[in-house]
Amino acid sequence: MGVARLDQRPDKQKNRFMHRYFPQWKLKTSGIIAPDERLPVGPTIMVGLQHVLAMFGSTVFAPLAMGFDPNTAIFFSGIGTLIFFLIVGGRVPSYLGSSFAFIGVIIAATGYQPGTGLNAHISIALGGVVAVGLIYMAVALIVMLVGSRWVEVIMPPVVTGSVVATIGLNLASSTIGNISRHAFDAWMASVTVLAVALIAVYAPGSIRRLSILVGGVIAYLITLVLGLIGVGPRLDFSSVAKAAWIGLPHFQTPQFSGNAISLIAPVVIILIAENIGHVRAVSAMTHRNLDKYLGRAFMGDAVATTIAGFGGSVGVTTYAENIGVMAVTRIYSTLIFIVASVAAILLGFCPKFGAIISTIPEGVFGGLSIVLFGLIAISGARIWVENRVDFSKSRNLITAGVSLILGSGMVGGLAVKFGNVTFDGIGVATFTAIVLYQILREGESVPEESAVADAAVSPTAPSDLSHSSLHES
Repeated sequence: MGVARLDQRPDKQKNRFMHRYFPQWKLKTSGIIAPDERLPVGPTIMVGLQHVLAMFGSTVFAPLAMGFDPNTAIFFSGIGTLIFFLIVGGRVPSYLGSSFAFIGVIIAATGYQPGTGLNAHISIALGGVVAVGLIYMAVALIVMLVGSRWVEVIMPPVVTGSVVATIGLNLASSTIGNISRHAFDAWMASVTVLAVALIAVYAPGSIRRLSILVGGVIAYLITLVLGLIGVGPRLDFSSVAKAAWIGLPHFQTPQFSGNAISLIAPVVIILIAENIGHVRAVSAMTHRNLDKYLGRAFMGDAVATTIAGFGGSVGVTTYAENIGVMAVTRIYSTLIFIVASVAAILLGFCPKFGAIISTIPEGVFGGLSIVLFGLIAISGARIWVENRVDFSKSRNLITAGVSLILGSGMVGGLAVKFGNVTFDGIGVATFTAIVLYQILREGESVPEESAVADAAVSPTAPSDLSHSSLHES
């Protein structure tokens, strides 16, 4: 009997560990569904598929903008979501999709022209993605050991908002350039923007969350019809006919280049900021303090990004689109993201799906780019507003203004090089924002500082600006 009890102890200890690490999801059929609660199986599957639709547009568009295989990106978004679920112990509801933060730096590192098919230098980009994941893992370990306060000191909202806005602005010139080559593409880009905008503003609530997907489909169908009647070029579906229904994603191994890594590495700052924002948003919606899981959330995203880089896909991040779905449905159960991730993995094994995605016309692609890059840019301003960044303070004005101009102006291959290390506009803007803010940091504002900042943004009293500037100096 004593031996039998000894044999049972490891199993009991294992069960106790599993009960502590993962929540015991309680069945609930109505009202707000908390992260540690669950719906019946049928509704769980349906809500999980709704999350797939929510992430679909952005998760497919981001790899296309960098020349990555959308099948592979969808596959690793599912794998990444499962990894995140396991590392956070099913405590933080989240879907991990393709990160837009990588677009500008990967284009700069590989010389890729968006909308021209697969990127010939994907392996070099993958080396940078892996590097970002490893740096992110190091940050996650530190946060798990000592907390996240130091991250917020280095990257306050004025810095993260500036960097996020810079990403959207930096991508603007290439997008406009692509749709300007042909009049038909420019017109279809306009139609696409209008379709997305109308869906986002006037469609029913659940459809609004899918504005990129639905608007893109509408513009695609309009392009298809115009091609059939001879108004525009006909779409070529030969690759779709040749593609198999079932097949492996396009896996590829990374190649490590110092220049590419230095260009892509600053993206880790954006991933950290996005993850913090996600955890705080879910905390507010669920009325639960999830900050204690922040280090594990960082680690889940970091490991998922590293594995994606080793397998041939772009890095991943927690998705705001899925936060929106949770806000509308009030269903926060983490189990629904297992369903969503499995569905994404299955899509990754369908080459015909990827072939259909590759037929998206350049005009439609350009229109979606304008909307999405514009939303990225304005998201930076949203960070400022939501965190009440005080632009009456000169340090905030200078930090944001200088970084935005550098990031939006350094395009078309412009970069700063230090030996084998290269920084494009996004990288320069990122480090400028961090360093400038720390240099200009001080305890309390002096009266002159507010006067200078107010005058700098005031359309009146130029003489007051001059007087205040001289007085401050």
